[in-house]
Amino acid sequence: MRALVASLTFVLSTAAVAACGGGSSQLTQVDIQPTPEPVTIGALSGPLCTDQACQCRDPRAPADGGAGVPELDGVKRFEIRVGPSEHALWVKLDDWVLYKSDERATDCFYVDLKPGKHPVTLRAHQQGGFSAKITISEYGAATQSWYDTYAFDCGSGGGVCDEDDFDAYKASLAQYTRGLHDPCGSTKVKGVVWDTGRAPDFVHPEDLQLELTLEVYQFAPQYAHGDAACRDRYAE
Repeated sequence: MRALVASLTFVLSTAAVAACGGGSSQLTQVDIQPTPEPVTIGALSGPLCTDQACQCRDPRAPADGGAGVPELDGVKRFEIRVGPSEHALWVKLDDWVLYKSDERATDCFYVDLKPGKHPVTLRAHQQGGFSAKITISEYGAATQSWYDTYAFDCGSGGGVCDEDDFDAYKASLAQYTRGLHDPCGSTKVKGVVWDTGRAPDFVHPEDLQLELTLEVYQFAPQYAHGDAACRDRYAE
């Protein structure tokens, strides 16, 4: 269970940082839940979405790429891109469930979020192992730029997740000391924890429950993604 130990060690590290800053935190253990029903239930937004399904924007397209901007004030548009993976994946965002079928390599979902904290859970289950990938991107209407809010990827290159993937992922989180994965964006990622359940071959787990919290700030991003003016914000 190296993946479980790695995740708990990371949370303990962030708790120590919080304590130094005057805050408080507790060690969190993930309780793997049954997979949700294979259906999307949520408030999807924008011209790329119809009912409970959305088309994926072209990441190479300019501006919003067809995803549109929020009609209401005080919210920000996000893309939840799940896959590529040959396996079914679920993302729970607040009380919504976003489901990627094993019939499609990639599914995208566009949602509008208010400032504040939004819990996110990625769930995978597959006998013999699974691959999983999720990217979360924030759109800045004023800058006409997408921000790389969060990314997790294991096995999406054609294999399945193994312990080395989770060790590498844990190591990658160390660079985001304050949870700001894109220094030009306005959303932080906090409280990343996960458990992988049992691995019959001791290498490739059959379950994943990864949890995190998106903390969406009220201010609008001032610089486009990749602008050099943002580079020092990792340490803010």
